[in-house]
Amino acid sequence: MYIDKRFIYIIVIIIAAYSVISLLSNPMALLILLYSIPGVLVAITFHEYAHAFAADKLGDDTPRLQGRLSLNPWAHLDPIGSLMLLFVGVGWGKPVQINPNNFNRTVSISKGEAIVSAAGPIMNFILAIVFCIVYFVIYKFAGTFVDTQIGGIVLSIILSTVYINLGLGIFNLIPMPPLDGSKILKNFLPYRARAWMESNEYLFYMIFLALWIFGILGNIISPLINIVSDLLISGVGKLFGL
Repeated sequence: MYIDKRFIYIIVIIIAAYSVISLLSNPMALLILLYSIPGVLVAITFHEYAHAFAADKLGDDTPRLQGRLSLNPWAHLDPIGSLMLLFVGVGWGKPVQINPNNFNRTVSISKGEAIVSAAGPIMNFILAIVFCIVYFVIYKFAGTFVDTQIGGIVLSIILSTVYINLGLGIFNLIPMPPLDGSKILKNFLPYRARAWMESNEYLFYMIFLALWIFGILGNIISPLINIVSDLLISGVGKLFGL
């Protein structure tokens, strides 16, 4: 079953338009949105680069030939996915194309696909930890800077980057097509279960769209992101005695 992407784009445009209207009536929310832009660029760029890097290390030069083995944001940004991450908190980048048949024989094709898929979310979690550490380093050792207006803006941008990376990483681990989690899950399934999942991928895709459109995914993911972010921030904060 073919899923017309125009249908998805129309829905996304409607959601984004509604979000824009809401933001225009709330200056503080608009300010938070502007603080989120650097985080979106970092999260998507490094997420997709990690996919490309993992595939390249496994012997597949397809991402390299397509210019995806790069930290240039323009090589990885998907306009619709970027808008969704910015306005809704969940989104995606331009998918990295791979050819599993090019993988070296040190891993099976299934395991190789799982490694490449896991690389993106893992990168986001690493970035969340790194930016969280940077946040507390600045907060503890740059006291006078923190008290300035620019210092407050810098800390807000860094904290926003932490949340966005956690959100993108957790969202992509959902084990449903077209997300990375589905490819990771398939590696651990028996052959028949994996074949059934692949043959019914469109069904899972439709379920995913329905859950996403009606906000059910958001209701599930948002509390999870809050829990993980609270644990990360409190844990790193304790390391710095804060």
